Amino acid sequence: MRTFSRLKGLPVFELASGQKLGEVCDVSISSNGTVVGLLVQRGGFIKKTFQVKIGEVASFGSDGLMVKDQSVLQRLEAEPEYTFEQKEGLAGKILLSRDGEQLGLLNDVYFMEELGTIVGYELTDGFFSDIMNGKRVVKTTGPPAIGKDAIIVTVKQR
Repeated sequence: MRTFSRLKGLPVFELASGQKLGEVCDVSISSNGTVVGLLVQRGGFIKKTFQVKIGEVASFGSDGLMVKDQSVLQRLEAEPEYTFEQKEGLAGKILLSRDGEQLGLLNDVYFMEELGTIVGYELTDGFFSDIMNGKRVVKTTGPPAIGKDAIIVTVKQR
């Protein structure tokens, strides 16, 4: 299991040559709440964004991601349905339970690397609350309902 915040900024390397292909800048999330791919920026002054499908990542290391070769980098023809931080970003959205309880603001997502399934959400109630109480993690079942104003989830019962 991995969080987006641990992936952001990691270099992406080609297994065959060891060449750095870019850095992870965001994740592409589908409307059914799965991580479809990683958005990778490459280039110098003018950066271009590419997508690597989750299934194309050979390994997720703590210091970098490995892909077979640069052919797995796909140019973004259309904007992803959702991202975590960029356009249509989910970060900072209100997370509600199906029972109508406000759980907090979305701060990070936990997902299974190989499958792209989001299994939990890290929530914040604001800077001072995080210092006093810490951030909370809510584990969920089933896909979320992602809307313009909020994300609605089924909270996993303990």
